[in-house]
Amino acid sequence: MSSGFITTKDGTQIFYKDWGPKTAQPIVFHHGWPLSADDWDNQMMFFLGEGFRVIAHDRRGHGRSSHTDTGNEMDTYAADVVALADHLDLKNAVHVGHSTGGGEAIHYAARAKPGRVAKVVLIGAVPPIMVKSDKNPGGLPIEVFDGFRTAQNANRAQFFHDIAAGPFYGYNRPGAKVSPATVENWWRQGMMGGAKAHYDCIKAFSETDFTDDLKSVDVPVLLMHGEDDQIVPIADSALLGIKLVKHGTLKTYPGLPHGMCTTHPEIINPDLLAFIKA
Repeated sequence: MSSGFITTKDGTQIFYKDWGPKTAQPIVFHHGWPLSADDWDNQMMFFLGEGFRVIAHDRRGHGRSSHTDTGNEMDTYAADVVALADHLDLKNAVHVGHSTGGGEAIHYAARAKPGRVAKVVLIGAVPPIMVKSDKNPGGLPIEVFDGFRTAQNANRAQFFHDIAAGPFYGYNRPGAKVSPATVENWWRQGMMGGAKAHYDCIKAFSETDFTDDLKSVDVPVLLMHGEDDQIVPIADSALLGIKLVKHGTLKTYPGLPHGMCTTHPEIINPDLLAFIKA
């Protein structure tokens, strides 16, 4: 099947797309908050055209997956990916995660069965940890994430529109060329998901400490980050993460925003392909 659902141990249905030759090397894409597998459409089509098997799922509580009120944290997210990898029997897979999905990808890779993961790519990703603390003085204050929660509860539709029309794609920068359709597609994906799961996921992406995951993964890891990322500032993410991984490569992009896979696929896709083929 080219798409379908798996049912996890707790009864949650996880939607996934699975395109391309089943004998080809798989690339698994992990989306950001509060989006869905659809956020990877450009990359899915590009790598399908390059002969890969491409897979993307809707995280629990997001998109077409069950709108769960429990399990909306990283350990369960990773367990859901374990279940998906087992169901599809994915071997030697490249796991590509954006933003929250980067946290999910590295959390999964640290727990995956031997032979499942060949490489990991973290794009604008949240690891090592976003929230400010004594151990992470450069992080964002908890009040920032409390503000997310307050804004979502007050008017989720307006909040999601404001993120997409502003900092996510850098559309709030002077001279930015805004794509209204891109904003609407972000909003569409977000509003498909469940409000409770989205609320819980703010804690998951901001407070989970991925330090041990980064240290333990023993496969090549590529960290790609826009230098004008207003959602996950590069100084407290990729610039720290590269120091923790065993086999890491860091590639930064001057002027590019958090959503650079969408705004600049002509730059991102070839760099992804080069890393995967290396």
